[in-house]
Amino acid sequence: MQQESARRSNRDRTEATRADLIAAARKRFTEKSYAETGTPEIVDAAGVTRGALYHHFADKQALFAAVVEQEAAAVAQEIERASPPSLFARDALIAGSDAYLAAMRAPGRTRLLLLDGPAVLGRAAMDEIDNRHGNRSLREGLVAAMRAQTMVRLPVEALTALLAAAFDRAALAVEAGAETGPYREVLVALIDGLSPALPQAAGPAQAR
Repeated sequence: MQQESARRSNRDRTEATRADLIAAARKRFTEKSYAETGTPEIVDAAGVTRGALYHHFADKQALFAAVVEQEAAAVAQEIERASPPSLFARDALIAGSDAYLAAMRAPGRTRLLLLDGPAVLGRAAMDEIDNRHGNRSLREGLVAAMRAQTMVRLPVEALTALLAAAFDRAALAVEAGAETGPYREVLVALIDGLSPALPQAAGPAQAR
């Protein structure tokens, strides 16, 4: 019993140290950027030693990747919270789009996920992170809409990538000071434009 309690205590301390490092790193990365942040200031802010940092992460880039992964997961959680399965497929996509734009307004998030993330980790690594989180949520929503026949059937991976790029451009524009409304209007139009064409009413010749 004591051994089990000790193991749990050690595990809790390990997880707490990792969380402290990620939180401290996130604050520094968003305030100063990845390039301008050094590991000494991160460990000082986290209240741990450099040895503790390198016990959990191979280097600063690995720590940055953990920060980015956590941010991407937080965005996906907001999207999924706003678009439960009880919603109609089209409504879920719109709600998820709104949730994405709102989630990306968290201070520093656009820099982490859309600017420094690709620059530091590379496009391929960022795509892998996105596909585990936000892009996964978007893909699931698109598949649900296609199955519900409220969206034309298209190659889902390509559609996910292109729509995600549109969402990212909107988030960058809003971060730069643009109004959300026009970008939301266009994103909704993009989604609705993927609806199957309604059959035309029969003319006199067809009626006969």
